Amino acid sequence: MISVSPARGAKDFDILAGLYRKLAEWDAEAALPHGVSAEDVKTIFHPETSGEELAAKFNTPAAVAFVARLGSMPAGCLAFDPFDDNATELHKFFVDASFRGRGIGRALMGTALAEIAKGRSRTALIHTTFYMKSAIAVYESFGFRPCPPFRETPEQVRHTDVFMSRAVQRA
Repeated sequence: MISVSPARGAKDFDILAGLYRKLAEWDAEAALPHGVSAEDVKTIFHPETSGEELAAKFNTPAAVAFVARLGSMPAGCLAFDPFDDNATELHKFFVDASFRGRGIGRALMGTALAEIAKGRSRTALIHTTFYMKSAIAVYESFGFRPCPPFRETPEQVRHTDVFMSRAVQRA
């Protein structure tokens, strides 16, 4: 059975840190054929490496990180935080390779969007990369569409950028 819950304690944030490190490794390897160094990927997109850093960023009323579990095993994660007064940005969407294809990504996205809808944001934003094809497919299935860039990115990674958005739908 899939469960998705917000990270609240040190143990949850340490689990998140482990999942984020796996995401960073995957991302760094996937970026290499596109001319982006592993060091740039990790420095630019994955600077948080500890549970403490993640707790400081995602353990507030407006910023939440979710852990998905299959049974008792950590299987994936997704976080969000405010981008500005009208928008919330989703981050760190990852499902461990050994758990893919079981609906975990959809469960994470549904839970995160439902939580965002409780707030005042009107728009949900995602900054991803074109080689994250499975993630983009999930985003599109939840109504995200390409949008203009909402931030500047360093030149060495700009050619991989994909920006997406969707309106927040209130329940």
